[in-house]
Amino acid sequence: MKATRLIGLALRSIRRNPGRSALTMLGVVIGVASVVVMVAIGAGAQAEIQARIDNLGSNMVVITPGAATPGGVSGGAGSFNRLTTDDAAFIAREAQLVSAVTPVVFTRTGISAGGLNWRSTIYGVDTSYQQIRAWQTESGRFFTTEELKSNRKVCVLGATVVKSIFPDQDPVGQTLRLRDVPFEVIGVLATKGQTAEGTDQDDVILAPFTTVQTRLAGHQFIAQLLASAWSESEIPAAMDEVRVLVRESHGLGDRDPDDFQVKDQRQLAQAAQGTTQVMTMLLSAIASVSLLVGGIGIMNIMLVSVTERTQEIGVRRALGARRIDVLAQFLVESIVLSGIGGLAGAAFGTGIAAGLGRLTGWATVVEPSTLGIAMAFSVAVGVFFGWYPARRAAALDVIEALRHQ
Repeated sequence: MKATRLIGLALRSIRRNPGRSALTMLGVVIGVASVVVMVAIGAGAQAEIQARIDNLGSNMVVITPGAATPGGVSGGAGSFNRLTTDDAAFIAREAQLVSAVTPVVFTRTGISAGGLNWRSTIYGVDTSYQQIRAWQTESGRFFTTEELKSNRKVCVLGATVVKSIFPDQDPVGQTLRLRDVPFEVIGVLATKGQTAEGTDQDDVILAPFTTVQTRLAGHQFIAQLLASAWSESEIPAAMDEVRVLVRESHGLGDRDPDDFQVKDQRQLAQAAQGTTQVMTMLLSAIASVSLLVGGIGIMNIMLVSVTERTQEIGVRRALGARRIDVLAQFLVESIVLSGIGGLAGAAFGTGIAAGLGRLTGWATVVEPSTLGIAMAFSVAVGVFFGWYPARRAAALDVIEALRHQ
C-alpha cells in the first residue's frame, strides 16, 4: 500500500474521533513543548554566559600569583605573590604573540564627592587595559601614557559609580576623593553589565597603576597581569609564551615550579557552560517523561481502536489485504498521531519560550536542531508505542475478525 494512501487512512481515522485523538496527542504535545522550553532556556543561558565571558575582554590571558608551600604545606592559589610591573614590562618587550599587557593593582575604598559617599574597587592599570578589555569610554577619555608616567591623579568611572556619586550630572571634569586623595574625573566607561558570576563590572574606577601604587595601595606587588593574544587561535601559544617569559623574569630554574598561574577566559566559559549543559540535560530528561506518558496513551488508544475495528480488519483481510498492510496501516496511524502532537508541541514550546523571554528577561534560544530532534523523538515514540497494537491487528484471524460484533 502506498505511503500517501496510508497517511490518508490515518488522517481519516483521526478525524473520525477528533476529541479522543486530541486527548491522545495531548501527552506528546506537553512532552515536546516541555523539552523545547527546557532546551531553549539552557541554550539561552549558555549564550548569555558566553556573551558575558566575551565581554571580559579580547582574547584575554590572565596571570595570577601562585601558591606558597612553607614546610611542604600549600597555602593555596594567590598566597605567594611575586608579580610586579617589571613582569608586565618584560612581557610587553619580549612577547611575539601578545598584542598588549597591563599590570592590575586594585584596592577597595570609600569614595566621596558633593556630599555623597560610595564604596567601590579602584583598579590601577596601564593604558593598554582599555584595548585588552575592549572597553570604550562613553564620555570623556582614557588616561594617557604621559599621565601614567607622571603619576597623575586622574580616573575613569564605571556607570554604577557615576549613578551613585554623580546622579543626574556629567562627572567629567569634576573632582572626587579616593581615601581622601583628590582625583580628577576624565572619563566615563561604557556599560558592561554583570559577569557570569554576577559581579557588577560597572562598579569600578580605573586610574594609572603608578598613582594607585603610590597613593592608595602602598605596595609594589600587583594582583594580576592581563594580556591579550593577537587572535583567538593563538591563545594557547600565547599562554605558553607568557609562562616562559614570566618564569624567566622570576629567575626560575628548570626544576622550579611556577610561582604563578596562567589562565584564559575560555576555561571560565567551559566550566560555566559545562554546568549549564548538565542542568539542561537533566531538566530535558525530566520533561521527556511526559513524552513517554503520551506514548503510553497512544498505545492504549490504538489497542482500543484495534478492538473497535476488528470487523473492518477482517473485511480488509478477506478482500486481499496482507498482514503487512494491516500492520503498516495501524503503525502509520500511530506515527501520524504522535507526529501531529510533535508539531503542535514544537509550536507551543516555541511560543512559551518566547513568552518567558519577554516576561522574565531570561535569554531563550530555540534552535532549528532542537525542534528537529524533538520532532524525531515524537515520531520515534509513535513507532515504539504503536508497534504492539499494529502487530496485534495484523495477527488477527480473518474468520474470527469477521465474526466479531
